Amino acid sequence: MRRPFALVVSALALFAVATPALAQLGPQDDDNRTRRERDQRDQEFNATPAPLRERPNAGPCPFVRILYDAARYVEFEGGQQTYSAVGYTGEIEGVEAECVYREADPIRIDMNILFHLGRGPQATDGQRTYRYWVAVTERNSAILAKEYFDLPVNFNGDDRTYVTEEIRGLTIPRRDITVSGSNFEVLVGFEVTPEMAEFNRNGARFRANAGAPSE
Repeated sequence: MRRPFALVVSALALFAVATPALAQLGPQDDDNRTRRERDQRDQEFNATPAPLRERPNAGPCPFVRILYDAARYVEFEGGQQTYSAVGYTGEIEGVEAECVYREADPIRIDMNILFHLGRGPQATDGQRTYRYWVAVTERNSAILAKEYFDLPVNFNGDDRTYVTEEIRGLTIPRRDITVSGSNFEVLVGFEVTPEMAEFNRNGARFRANAGAPSE
């Protein structure tokens, strides 16, 4: 789904993109169907780059990455961290972004975000609206801007699905021509509860269709 980025960063800086630090893929025991689906989606995702590719810039782009604590979304019924208690799940599997800026112009970035979403045994419906965010920060410092997005998903009877979101028109003003994109970074993540963030920090893992019966 294509989404305009309505939020414009205050006049402090810049924006752009480089290869992100991607969330780690699923566990080794993924079945063959999951691997084939992932390979197909990766090929499609990488074959549809953001439209700013190969436009010359006045300097380097900011670093873009998935925030580790918010890279995965796993619901547990009753607070039990077991497969049988899993409701809806999600993982941000990749981000591709391109930026452009020349002379003293603002920096503009377009980006594609690949989501892998799933239903466990406690999922009660074939539809779910996830919530995620995109933030611009000073490198390793304060957040300059943050915007939230709703991601409605229809599983169409399946226990997992992939969705690519397109973010278009994120603009960061630059103070002057000397401001470089390398001073900033862009972060992407799910809106998660403190318990979900702790689960992610601990490195515990469930695949996107955790708890679903084997085929």
